[in-house]
Amino acid sequence: VVDIDGKSERGWTALMFAARNGHSSVISTLIEKGCDVDSLNASGQTAFDIAEFWNHKEAASLLSQHKQEEQFNQIHNYYSLNPLYRASDLRKDADALLAAKRNPSSKYILFSNLQPFLLPPEDPKIKYKFALFSCDQLPASAIEKSRVIFLGLETWDPDSNAWFALDLGNEATDLAKTLYPKGDFVAPMPITMRMDSTHAGIFAEAHSILCWLDRYKFCPTCGSKNKVVEGGYKQICTDTDCRSHKGVHNTCYPRVDPSLIMLVVSTDKQHCLLGRQKRFPPKMYSCLAGFMEPGECIEDTCRREVEEESGIKVGKVEYHSSQPWPFPASLMLGCIAYARTDNIQVDNNELEDARWFSRPEVSQMLAQQHPDGLFVPPRQAIAHQLIKSWILSAHSHL
Repeated sequence: VVDIDGKSERGWTALMFAARNGHSSVISTLIEKGCDVDSLNASGQTAFDIAEFWNHKEAASLLSQHKQEEQFNQIHNYYSLNPLYRASDLRKDADALLAAKRNPSSKYILFSNLQPFLLPPEDPKIKYKFALFSCDQLPASAIEKSRVIFLGLETWDPDSNAWFALDLGNEATDLAKTLYPKGDFVAPMPITMRMDSTHAGIFAEAHSILCWLDRYKFCPTCGSKNKVVEGGYKQICTDTDCRSHKGVHNTCYPRVDPSLIMLVVSTDKQHCLLGRQKRFPPKMYSCLAGFMEPGECIEDTCRREVEEESGIKVGKVEYHSSQPWPFPASLMLGCIAYARTDNIQVDNNELEDARWFSRPEVSQMLAQQHPDGLFVPPRQAIAHQLIKSWILSAHSHL
């Protein structure tokens, strides 16, 4: 198996070499195979930049056309590519859910104490995937439980296969290993960052719901035991006199905790602000981030967090994209923020360091070619995509 986006020592991919030599047919084939057209070399160049520099007009046209087509596609960050149709209307139909649970064509993914059961890749270029089980392979008592999570259907067709998630605790180990000897229950991080992207999206849904059910077994209002309903997507207090039964309460539904992550661009537009926390791997720098507070909008959260952590005042804020972060249930809201000041004053309680990085230096960090070994988070992280979008914006003259 060949890594289509593998890089040379200088960060060049096969697409870049094809662009350098004007091999249009090779470029078309690589694009069809799903190569990363926006990949950067150590000099911060894309394949399009290289083709344009060497005046290979046909190659540049192919790459430019593909880029224009991509701009109409929605940005999908890692953990957000869930292919299942959630079919939320079925959650309230207890009879339909029970029938789906007992249907041999339905698929189950297993967890043990919130750890997913995954099949390891037999080749380093292949991704981890869920092992799939049917109801016939599971204890009948397990699938009758209310804590079986209905994840959705494979398509919009109501007759398509249903998917469920089930945490069997310590009971699951022997059962799962007997059916899939090569599989294992794994700690979610960092292994789930190496999953097939669609299975990672399914993991994000399942893990967040299971974490919520695990942490909220009792009513936050009165302390009575909760009952799980609607396929795992709602909990109701067993005390019928509890005031949680009156009105809509966010304690009855799964939590989603919004947080901001922002790439701050300098006043001259030629630098970006990156920081590092003490818990980061050595030499890794990333975007600043923080949680929203009650009554606060996205833009004000961005301005407050940046000033608190770095002393930099921010003006304009632009939304970029979002990413579910299922540890346990954050939603990362990615923004590009434009600084009004340049003097950094690091809050040592928040950050170990923060500094301005030039475009060429950031390009080296993205390509893992920085002379001091500095680098940014991997492509699965929204921070990587924010940083990369800023570098690419210079090439597209945005």
